[in-house]
Formats: sequence, structure tokens, C-alpha cells
Amino acid sequence: MKTLIREKRKERNMTQEELSEALKVSRQTIISLEKGKYKPSLVLAHKLAQIFECTIEDLFIFEGDENV
Repeated sequence: MKTLIREKRKERNMTQEELSEALKVSRQTIISLEKGKYKPSLVLAHKLAQIFECTIEDLFIFEGDENV
């Protein structure tokens, strides 16, 4: 799964630390999300979409035959 979290975060001049604090998760979680190594819960994906004022689909791009 590809994410656009890093791009959206940088558009808003947010650090990983600031985003992690806003979401109440660790900075390591943000790093893993940005690298596509962690699939967030629906609640976390929704919070990200709210922060970036976009849809969940704008942040997460499913590729290939991923188990959704």
C-alpha cells in the first residue's frame, strides 16, 4: 500500500513529531505509516484524513492484490 502521508504532512510544514502528537501515536508509527510498512486502523486513517482535510482514499493507494 502506498501512502501520501509524507507529502500531505510536508505541505502543511508539520514534523513527524507534531503529527504523532496530534494523533496520539508514537513518531515510529508515523515513520512506518509514511513508508507503507504499517496499515492503520480505520480510526487512525480517519483521524489522518481529518487532519489533512481530505478523504482516506486520498491518503492510501492500494496496489496489486493486497488483502484489504
